[in-house]
Amino acid sequence: MTQRVAGLTLLCVTAIWGSTFFLIKELLYRLPVADFLAVRFAIAAVVLFMFAPHAVSRLSPQIRRRSLYAGAIYAVAQIAQTAGLAHTDASVSGFVTGMYVVATPVLAALIFGQRVPRVVWLAVALSTIGLAILSLRGFSVGYGEFITFLSALLYALHIIALSRWATAKDAYAMATIQMAVIAAICMIVASPGGIEFAQSARDWAIVLYMAVAASALAMLGQTWAQSHLSAPRAAILMTMEPVFAAFFAILFGGENLGIRVVIGGIFVLSAMLIAELTAAREPTRAS
Repeated sequence: MTQRVAGLTLLCVTAIWGSTFFLIKELLYRLPVADFLAVRFAIAAVVLFMFAPHAVSRLSPQIRRRSLYAGAIYAVAQIAQTAGLAHTDASVSGFVTGMYVVATPVLAALIFGQRVPRVVWLAVALSTIGLAILSLRGFSVGYGEFITFLSALLYALHIIALSRWATAKDAYAMATIQMAVIAAICMIVASPGGIEFAQSARDWAIVLYMAVAASALAMLGQTWAQSHLSAPRAAILMTMEPVFAAFFAILFGGENLGIRVVIGGIFVLSAMLIAELTAAREPTRAS
């Protein structure tokens, strides 16, 4: 039962992430990427700390270090993805970033010797096909794609790290530390040219939604959910992000429902259903 709730929680997190794409696209016409990331994650860190200021102090030194590592991995992945996006198409970036669904079970098997059931590989294959249909409109490998692929590997490492290190009782404090580390690293990247802030009420509303819902609550939900889920299953569930992104872009962003969205979405949904229906036969998470 707990695994089902954890899976549903991760799906809700993925839906929140998917709801941000058309908002970010609008906001970045008026605000530099690094500045936006720095402000977003700084607010998220402050919000989490305000609601439980003593949570971090109760962590063991080992869990604090692990939270620092996880936050650093995520921050570098965000920066690498952004750097790659400057040198490749957004559709290609979305597909290459989504390759964490393949990298996660591969790295889990290679680095930690984690056994990955064949049915999970089937779900991984279906997710990858769905991502390709949803995202790709031509593909070439260059500097942008290479940097973006590095970000996908880092996202996979973050997923594996949370599945191995997170516990339900430490989830809040771990999420707080991760947000603080991500904010600090993004601040360092953004600071040389000075940090530019949002100017209008609408832009601030978008920034606050991204900070509170898509960062603070999402990281908390992801950390807690992955304390109950194996890394490959979590990665498969998270490939629902482009499906939700397409849904919200059609619903609120004025985009059209194309055949690619329908077919790609069916593949990703099929992968998710396979992962969920076989959840009882897979290991919950590495100890």
